Amino acid sequence: MDITGTSAIVTGGASGIGAAVVRQLATRGAKVVVADLNAEKGEALATEVGGAFVGVDVTDTEQIKNAITKAVELGPLRVLVNSAGIGWAQRTIGRDGEFESAHDLGAFSKVIAINLIGTFDTLRLAATAMSQNEPDETGERGAVVNMASVAAFDGQIGQASYSASKGGVVGMTLPIARDLSSAGIRVNTVAPGLIDTPIYGEGPESEAFKAKLGESVLFPKRLGVPDELASMVIECVTNSYMNGEVVRVDGGIRMPPK
Repeated sequence: MDITGTSAIVTGGASGIGAAVVRQLATRGAKVVVADLNAEKGEALATEVGGAFVGVDVTDTEQIKNAITKAVELGPLRVLVNSAGIGWAQRTIGRDGEFESAHDLGAFSKVIAINLIGTFDTLRLAATAMSQNEPDETGERGAVVNMASVAAFDGQIGQASYSASKGGVVGMTLPIARDLSSAGIRVNTVAPGLIDTPIYGEGPESEAFKAKLGESVLFPKRLGVPDELASMVIECVTNSYMNGEVVRVDGGIRMPPK
C-alpha cells in the first residue's frame, strides 16, 4: 500500500517507538498526526516531520475523534498505529495476607483501560473514517498496526495487568482483521521485546543496567532500538499481504518468570 500523500495517526507518538514510527511514516510521504499527552515533545516532532500534534488521552473518545478529524484534514486517513500504553508491576497478593495488600484493582483497571480499551476505541473510530476512503488499486482503504508486547506471551511475575492488556490486543487482532476485511482495511500487531527507550533513564548506571538486560536476549545480545520496531510497523502498513498477524520483534528472547 502506497501511503504517499495520505495521513496517518500514531498514538503515543511523541517518544520512543512511537516517535520512530512517526519519522519513518513521514519519510514514506505520509502526513502524520502525533497523538500524545506530551505537548512539548509532540509539537516539536510534528514540526520536524511536517505533521500535526493533537493532545490525546486514549481513554477519552472525544480526544481520539479530534485526532481523526485533524488527520482527515491533512489527507485521506489510511494508517493508524496504536503505540500509546503504560506499564505496571505488582504481585497478585501481598506478603501479610491482608486483602488491602493484594494487587491494586484500580491500577489493573487503568492499565486495561489505556492499553486495551484505548487501543480498541482508537481503532474502531479510525477504521470508521478509513471505510469512507476510495479504495486504491489493490482495493485497500487503510491499515492498522497495534503495539503489543512479548509480555502477552511470556508475562513475568508482577505483570498480570500489563500482560492481560497486551494479550487482549493480540487476541483481538485476527477477529478485527476478519471483520474489517470487507472494508479493505488490514490489521496487524507487533510485539516488541526489550527495547531501548527513555523508560530506562540515562547515564552510566542506566547503560550498565541495559547491558545486563541485553544479555538475556538470544541474539543479538542487546536491547532493540526503536527504529527496528518502526521498520516492522512500516512493513505491516505497506505490505498488502500482511493481515491478521502478530509479529514478535525481540531478538529471540523468551522472558523468564522474573
